[in-house]
Amino acid sequence: LVDDIQDIEGRISSNLSVDPKELSFEEFQKNGLIEYIDLESVYKYEVQKNFDLELIQNSGINCAYDAMYGAGQKVMKDLLPNADFFRCEHNPTFYGISPEPIMKNLGAFSDYIKEKGNIDVALTTDGDADRIGLLDGEGNFIDSHHIILLLMLYFVKYKGQKGKICTGFSSTVKIQKLCEKYGLSLDVVPIGFKHICGIMIEEDVLIGGEESGGIAVRGHIPERDGIWIGLTILEFMAVSGKSINELVQEVYDEIGAFAFQRVDLKLTEGEKIKIVDKCKEGAYKSFGNYEVKKLETLDGFKFYFNEDEWVMIRPSGTEPVLRTYAESVNKEGAEQILKATHQTILD
Repeated sequence: LVDDIQDIEGRISSNLSVDPKELSFEEFQKNGLIEYIDLESVYKYEVQKNFDLELIQNSGINCAYDAMYGAGQKVMKDLLPNADFFRCEHNPTFYGISPEPIMKNLGAFSDYIKEKGNIDVALTTDGDADRIGLLDGEGNFIDSHHIILLLMLYFVKYKGQKGKICTGFSSTVKIQKLCEKYGLSLDVVPIGFKHICGIMIEEDVLIGGEESGGIAVRGHIPERDGIWIGLTILEFMAVSGKSINELVQEVYDEIGAFAFQRVDLKLTEGEKIKIVDKCKEGAYKSFGNYEVKKLETLDGFKFYFNEDEWVMIRPSGTEPVLRTYAESVNKEGAEQILKATHQTILD
């Protein structure tokens, strides 16, 4: 919970009272202060209890998995031994790549899928395996907005479950549309999974997810787990007998097609502050030909042009970066919105 995090941070002294050089791991072991727990076996047991792994294995789905040299590699080899494994070797430096499962970091994996030619779906997780990335059999990236909607489709339409949906402020508006169609309540929270986690602990949340690929579902821990979500998608494919692209199309049939794009602008701190101040002052009434109809300011500035198109401007709190997000009915539309936005705010 947010309050718990703040409480812990408040207890940490700014003055370090312990010399790390004086600490001895061997001494801790000798004094019985260290306990070894086989959490990997505990995790695999929970997976086997909650998923029909035999159904997935016998479904004929050819799956590829990219650990990005991270923590998911050994567990996934045990759970899905017939999968194709990519970057599933131990390397503490990640061979210099950024182990974040977003398209700009998955070019090598996408090429691998294309070269194989027989992959139906591909999963990837980040360094600590709590975030998920998804690609189709042609190496095309399927973002977390689509994954959240796929999970909603599976749990509600196919499994008949109900519950609250909780998403971050930068998520697609299509989540609200699907909630309205299925009669589900929706909480939109500031960006940061701690906000979703707090609600999941207190309320009956079916799915909690955000744009960065961190997603949690009911029946598991109220925290992100890329492996768990990936297995859920595979089970959905096995149960439905449909390809990942057919399931995405089923989502589109429910609430319409859409595309999401994000570009982070590296600016000076002064440039960033100037743009944010103009947002606060209400200076932006349009971006090129896109006229602002509505503005939301829960965490950043989300400018709506109509019910399907919007742009969001959000400053990074830790670096001179301005994050810009856009949604439209297709990729070209989202790119045009971002282009018009950048031309306006950088003028």
